[in-house]
Amino acid sequence: MALTIYTCKECGSDLNLNPNDLFPPDFYFEAGNKKTLSFAAVDAEKFQFEKEDKIMPFFETLNYWGIQRKRTKIKCNSCNHLIGYIYDDGPPLTGGIGQYGFGPSQVVPRAPRYRFKTKAVQISSQT
Repeated sequence: MALTIYTCKECGSDLNLNPNDLFPPDFYFEAGNKKTLSFAAVDAEKFQFEKEDKIMPFFETLNYWGIQRKRTKIKCNSCNHLIGYIYDDGPPLTGGIGQYGFGPSQVVPRAPRYRFKTKAVQISSQT
C-alpha cells in the first residue's frame, strides 16, 4: 500500500497531512473547492496561522457598506510561504436541521476546513 506524503512546494518540508482527513474532491463547500485539497484536521505544529478580516466594498443601499469575509491564512512553518486558508464551512458540528428547518447555514456552528492550494503543495507516494 502506498503512503501519500504532502510537502510544501516552496521548501520541501513535510506538512504531516493525513490522507484519512482529506475530504472527497466532489464534497460540497459554500466557499468552493476548485484547485484545492481540503482536510478536516492538520498538525498545528507544522503551520503558522494568521487571521485575516477582509471587507469588500459592495454598495447596494446607503446603509449597506460591503461584504465581510473572515478567514485564517495557513503558512508553512519552515519558509513562511502561504499555502492555504481555514474556512468555517465544513460539516455542521450539530446534528440539527438548521435555522428555520432550511438546513445548515452560517448560524449553525461548523467544523473548520483546512483548504490547501494544489499549486502550493507537492504530493508524492512512497511504497
